[in-house]
Amino acid sequence: MVKKRKKKSKNYFTQETEDYIVLYNSLDPVEDSKQRSRIYEEYIHYAYFKLTQNIIHTFKFYHTEVENLEHLQHEIITFLLSKIHLFDPSRGAKAYSYFGTIVKRWLILYNTKNYNKKIKKTDITELSKEGSNHSYNMEDNLIKSDLDRYLDIYVEHVSQNIYELFPKKNDAQIADAILELFRKREDLEVFNKKALYIYIREMVDVKTPKITKIADKLHAIFKTNYVFYLENGYTRF
Repeated sequence: MVKKRKKKSKNYFTQETEDYIVLYNSLDPVEDSKQRSRIYEEYIHYAYFKLTQNIIHTFKFYHTEVENLEHLQHEIITFLLSKIHLFDPSRGAKAYSYFGTIVKRWLILYNTKNYNKKIKKTDITELSKEGSNHSYNMEDNLIKSDLDRYLDIYVEHVSQNIYELFPKKNDAQIADAILELFRKREDLEVFNKKALYIYIREMVDVKTPKITKIADKLHAIFKTNYVFYLENGYTRF
């Protein structure tokens, strides 16, 4: 049984918090709605509040559309609550890490969107001054690490299922040539689009429109599943 909560400490997101999240998810949303509300308010909300607060300030996610950061926290906490049922301790992740990752990804997308808006409205000299701040380097690193992890999963999935996704042998060869660029991405120099097409055509003797057709299909697979990965912390593969 889950023990009664003790007085709040500096360790705001503990094993006890995780236990109550598991208990919350085990209850019926309709029949046990009052009990779920009580558990959330007494044992989960504060952990979510502190988690969002600490991540915002630690990584300096300050490109917002609100003046009061607590309003932003409320928006993120609402999003976390909509995803709480997806937490599964049997997958090996701890609740603190799982929900912390969701918060960081949400804030990366949110801040990137607002930063891009700012770029369109702000004088370039002002942005260059802002660029000296290291906070966006931290966000770029988070984006890169998430993207790299997803790319590894994506390339492995498509490679293993390449003949199901591309039944025609020639199409599969083109797809594999494109995937080879992802496999060797850390060793490749930066290519422009034309150079990439030439590189693929050297690997597979095929015309550019055919490469574009296969690349578009690969991109569609990548995009739809990457959005799901960012929102949920795991893939559907």
